[in-house]
Order: sequence, then structure tokens, then C-alpha cells
Amino acid sequence: MISKIVECCNGFNWGKFQLIRYEEADWNYQSEVAKKSLLRECGWDKNHLWVLDLQTGEGAFFRPGGYAVSDLEKHKIWVCLLYSPFLEWLYKQDLSDITKLPSIVKLPDAPSGLWGYRREGK
Repeated sequence: MISKIVECCNGFNWGKFQLIRYEEADWNYQSEVAKKSLLRECGWDKNHLWVLDLQTGEGAFFRPGGYAVSDLEKHKIWVCLLYSPFLEWLYKQDLSDITKLPSIVKLPDAPSGLWGYRREGK
């Protein structure tokens, strides 16, 4: 796996995220049950990216390029207040090499608050 830690701030809150992308060896892993690529069998492709909130310990697998807020909504994970604005920013970046992303992202217009949240729903 290839990973990159990116910190995000808005002048009040501090988000800490780890981005994870599978490498070729991971994609080539053959399931002992299905006898084919396990990751592909699960429905993932090389455009998917794990976005982990290091503060809450929760994250999800996203396929950047869609609507970040909607993608986050369906996962119902517990995240800091900067997760959604960071995800929106991330979706606009060149993700061909995540190691080239900046180590800190400043989002001064992102909302501020004292607590993270889990989206409501089933």
C-alpha cells in the first residue's frame, strides 16, 4: 500500500487524515475462494482511495470524481468537522500519485466547531 498523511486546518480545527491506495501486488492478490483478484471481486478499482480520519479512527473507501458530500453521507462514519471539506478538496486534486499531495491543506472557509459527528441514518 502507498499512504500519505495530510493535515488540514481552518484556523480553529485541525484534521489529520491518512490516504491509502493499494499497490499492484495488492491488486494481484488472488482470492483462495473466488480464484481471482480479491479487490476486484469486492468491486473496487485502482481509482478507489481509503480516507482515514486519524482522530476518530474511522474512514471509508471512496472513488474520487463524484460528489464528495453524497459519498460521505452514505458511509455514516464518525469524522472531524474538516473531513467533508477536506474530501471535497481532495476530489479536485490530481490523485495519480498521492505522495505528491501537500502535507498540510488550509481551508479557512471550512466550518469550525468543538466536536466531530456521525451522519444520522440507518
